[in-house]
Amino acid sequence: MKFSTTILGAALLTTSVIATPFTERRAARHAARANHTGRPASKLDTLELASPGGTSDTEYSTNWSGAVLHGTGYTSVTGEFTVPKPKLPSGTSPSEKTCASAWVGIDGDTCNSAILQTGVNFCIQGDEVSYGAWYEWYPDFTYDFSDFQISTGDVIKLTVTATSKNSGSAVVDNVTTGKSVTHKFAGVDHDGDLCETNAEWIVEDFMTGGKLVPLTDFGTVTFSKAEAISGGKTVGPSGATLFNIKKTQGVLTKSSITRDSVTVSRV
Repeated sequence: MKFSTTILGAALLTTSVIATPFTERRAARHAARANHTGRPASKLDTLELASPGGTSDTEYSTNWSGAVLHGTGYTSVTGEFTVPKPKLPSGTSPSEKTCASAWVGIDGDTCNSAILQTGVNFCIQGDEVSYGAWYEWYPDFTYDFSDFQISTGDVIKLTVTATSKNSGSAVVDNVTTGKSVTHKFAGVDHDGDLCETNAEWIVEDFMTGGKLVPLTDFGTVTFSKAEAISGGKTVGPSGATLFNIKKTQGVLTKSSITRDSVTVSRV
């Protein structure tokens, strides 16, 4: 859903109206989840910008920042990033918890019936920094990988693979420690079939307790070795649509791409 800049002010005040629609059942399930809840991109408007891969849209969203490829037959997405040390944004109370999440996924933009995704949360509250790896097949809940250690500066490789439109896997590798965790999805039921039309590398302002968590200052996250498989062929993010997070206080992120990387910076 795209809106011109002339109605951006109204759009920012009516995010709940323009956001990607949920069924009542989906909304109830997500509201019941107390911790990280992912969701499709909630888009605001579009500007045309030049990109290394040609002309690429920049979408403004309340929750997604990064890059999304549009096409057909996406069955795998991967990328590596170095875990940042989050900082409290300017003007934030030390008692407030701020977070963000870096992930790779299939679908969730032009296809919002499902998202196969896996990633890492990074949060700070006072002097306490915390990390957590997770997986999700939206519209089901987000689930945490247990007993998986992540520290500032670790190199993390994320991979999702769809073996069918309702089966697949999510893998998080800590390249630094040599540890790995995997979750396999087998025959996901109800209305959660993939379209396999989007591949993405995203830093998200996720939901917790039914509302967006305050977006932390994560500095810069770069997904290197960024690849997707489309129709059996390996492709990079060149020419992808860029996403940036925009709220009432302005644009909070800046995204860019090369042929094999996606970079997201907090501004």
